[in-house]
Amino acid sequence: MAARSEATSMTLTVTAPERVEVPKVLDQEQVRFFVENGYLVVPDLVSMKEIEALRRDTVALARGEYPCKSLQPLPAEMSDEEALKNILCIHQPHYVSPVIERHVRHPRICGALSQITAAHLPYWDGSVKCMQSMLFVKPPQFQGQAWHQDEIYIPTRDRSLIGAWTAMDDATVENGCLWVIPGSHRTGCLYPQREHQNPDEFDFAPESYGFDESGEVPVEVKTGTVVFFNGYLLHRSFKNRSQVYRRVLVNHYCNAWSLLPWSIREGERPATADRRAVLLVAGTDPYAWKGYETPPNEVWLRTCKANSSP
Repeated sequence: MAARSEATSMTLTVTAPERVEVPKVLDQEQVRFFVENGYLVVPDLVSMKEIEALRRDTVALARGEYPCKSLQPLPAEMSDEEALKNILCIHQPHYVSPVIERHVRHPRICGALSQITAAHLPYWDGSVKCMQSMLFVKPPQFQGQAWHQDEIYIPTRDRSLIGAWTAMDDATVENGCLWVIPGSHRTGCLYPQREHQNPDEFDFAPESYGFDESGEVPVEVKTGTVVFFNGYLLHRSFKNRSQVYRRVLVNHYCNAWSLLPWSIREGERPATADRRAVLLVAGTDPYAWKGYETPPNEVWLRTCKANSSP
């Protein structure tokens, strides 16, 4: 799931990064699979050393070691388990954490993104920008998310929204892995949403409906795997029924040539709105002349009390 645009009064800077070069890590068959199916699983794209750094940083965030209002410092005697147990997701941790920001720019992840993000567009040059990070902690017994499409929340102009889902733990059916409907992105249809009436299984976000879900498949992956999925792909996850966490860092990106009408401010039109709290991670930014919004030192929390005991 993608979040709403949170920043409304950011300062614009005019510093434009130079062209960002990234390695090519995928073969043509992998690119073709993504275009056809709307998702791609790439094992071992992130090293265990990098995963351990993300795990440590998750604890640092939860313990309030970064200056922001939403995550206040916790007593030293409180255990890490205690600090993490009520957090489902931290939105925009790269606003405050240099560790998460480095992962947003991960060369191999961004290399893959430079090959598939807008591979459905014949003249795309591989340029990619990031607008969001989401750190899911998902403790045991915490809910999943009902069917949805991320472009419902973060619209692009060219259907290029893409999630890069880094598994910080093995993701299994038992602990709430992703489920996807392969090919459900192809039509470009955004399905209607409604309340799901199943609060024990899913969190508060509404569910998409009106489609055939019989073709859904689980995406069980090992730690260090990155799952890429298009913003129109229907996906969901179920409750964590295991006794272990299912930690995931999901970053959202799009073609750098697309405007980002994530929100419409006073005096703007949907056709020209363009949020600029973005990071160029591959290629060039044709809108660099607009400048970049400096995000606040803040994150947003999603907590979701488990409805049953482990």
